[in-house]
Amino acid sequence: MLDENRVRADIPGYGTGSDLVFLDSAGSSLPPRVVVDTVVAHLRREADIGGYRAANERLDDLAAVKTDIGRLINADAASIALSDSATRAWADFFYSVPLAPGDRILISGADYASNAIAALQRAEATGAVVEQIPSDGSGQLDLDALADMVDERVKLVSVLHVPTNSGLVNPAADATRIAHSVGALVLLDACQSAGQLPIDVAELDVDALSVTGRKWLRGPRGTGFLYVRPELAASMHPQRLDLHSAQWTGPQEYALVPDASRFEFWECDVAARLGLGAAVRYLLELGPEDVYEAIAVRAEHLRKSLPDIAGVTVRDIGIRHSGIVSFTVDGKSAVEVRDRLAARNITVTASHASSTLLDMTARGLDSVVRASPHCFVSFEELDRFVGAVAAL
Repeated sequence: MLDENRVRADIPGYGTGSDLVFLDSAGSSLPPRVVVDTVVAHLRREADIGGYRAANERLDDLAAVKTDIGRLINADAASIALSDSATRAWADFFYSVPLAPGDRILISGADYASNAIAALQRAEATGAVVEQIPSDGSGQLDLDALADMVDERVKLVSVLHVPTNSGLVNPAADATRIAHSVGALVLLDACQSAGQLPIDVAELDVDALSVTGRKWLRGPRGTGFLYVRPELAASMHPQRLDLHSAQWTGPQEYALVPDASRFEFWECDVAARLGLGAAVRYLLELGPEDVYEAIAVRAEHLRKSLPDIAGVTVRDIGIRHSGIVSFTVDGKSAVEVRDRLAARNITVTASHASSTLLDMTARGLDSVVRASPHCFVSFEELDRFVGAVAAL
């Protein structure tokens, strides 16, 4: 069982007398003390002896970051590339997929704006086309429609595991099976699922997966990673290379490194990457399944409590739900709700239609309030939040 007292004691922001109610782990969560201490200690070491020497002292620890990520998602360390965000990781893979005129890119109805913009840009440049996979009656990916859509011209299917604007969890493994039946690659955006839901890349069978560190994993901002299926990692050609991702072997020759490191550059924020490793190890030590269960129970508590408030509508869709709870309040914008709750030291965020244009437009929504409780939020704090919403 999760030691809730330990989890709360491990958060620097929960000092004596703190009345914070933090419900934005889908945005940028509160890191445990070990993450803060790891980052600060390395920055101080850099200040003492210089960045190069400080990094050389931590080469084994930096390698362990990938090993620990691999333990979390059931992957070899060699199939993981560290990045500075989920968006960068997603784009690094996406822009490396060869495309030609007439090729098809499929995106999910709840896909994130950054992914959709990248797809449209590449379609414009290559002559490929971007098409939306319909949603079914529940709001999740329509698997039957996807099966009817795919053919040999589909080169890549972008699947959003958990959208930014609702509690939906898409059936990623089933979508991957359908895409692979015609030889298409599947790029799974796990930005909102890693750290709050089980992820096993062998079971999901995806070709690539992008993750951020700052959300449910509770790592530093400016961190993330890309998983690439090992056989793909050895054959893909990233759009950009440096002396870390490749070796200069002759005046007119270079050789790519053989694994997913070909998606990395040499220069990076070493302190942040060590902090990401500390966050992943912390999750592994707590017990991921216990953390996932604690998040699910807290989100379900909100889904049951919020509809009892007159004028409040929970906007979550789908069959399976995540730790994100989205809702609207009649007569009040999402930004107004966010700001009035912030005045009471309750942190939520507003998710706008510009981030998930296809889904929000289809549902006639311009914005929603998003509450995303992690395992460290107490039920007393959840009820304080519900009471504050009612008081609006």
